[in-house]
Amino acid sequence: MAEKARDGARVKKRYYPAATPFQRLLADSRVVLETKEQARAIHAMLDPVALLSEIRAAQQHLVEIADRTLADDTKPTTPTLEQFLSGLRTAWKEGEVRPTARPDPRAIRLRRRPDPFAAVDGQLREWFATEPWRTSRELLERLQSEHPGVYPDKQLRTLQRRVKAWRRTMAQRMVFGASVAKLPIGDAMRGPPI
Repeated sequence: MAEKARDGARVKKRYYPAATPFQRLLADSRVVLETKEQARAIHAMLDPVALLSEIRAAQQHLVEIADRTLADDTKPTTPTLEQFLSGLRTAWKEGEVRPTARPDPRAIRLRRRPDPFAAVDGQLREWFATEPWRTSRELLERLQSEHPGVYPDKQLRTLQRRVKAWRRTMAQRMVFGASVAKLPIGDAMRGPPI
């Protein structure tokens, strides 16, 4: 950063032009001339293409080492009982060792309160199917105009979740086609059958 100035609550910052660390080293007046010359000499010898080929050669060498079969005289030895028991103290740090270990499946959280839109679910689905670009707020306002005093504004979030699930199912039908076509719009939470 070259400069920082405050004007009330606003802070204006001005930065130096972008430069590599090598360019900043050469431009810095605090660096002695000998160091700059050494840096220039090292920079002149750098070749990204050669470096990449060295990396690829080292990777290939590692692959060859990993693919080599063990000679008969270098068979791995089984640990003694003392070695095995002493390793038990730190074995827990490596995590689960069984190859079949899987985390416990999480329980699916179901509805805990009665559905406030159960009586008008079919009507909402029909409105959504005919005009899918409508927002949840517009659907709620239309519902409130047809049923005054029954559906307060605080139920907007519930309707938003429902419309989001319907949109997800509609998108899945567009992407996956017939595999999701059997799902009703309300079953979007389950996703496509596997």
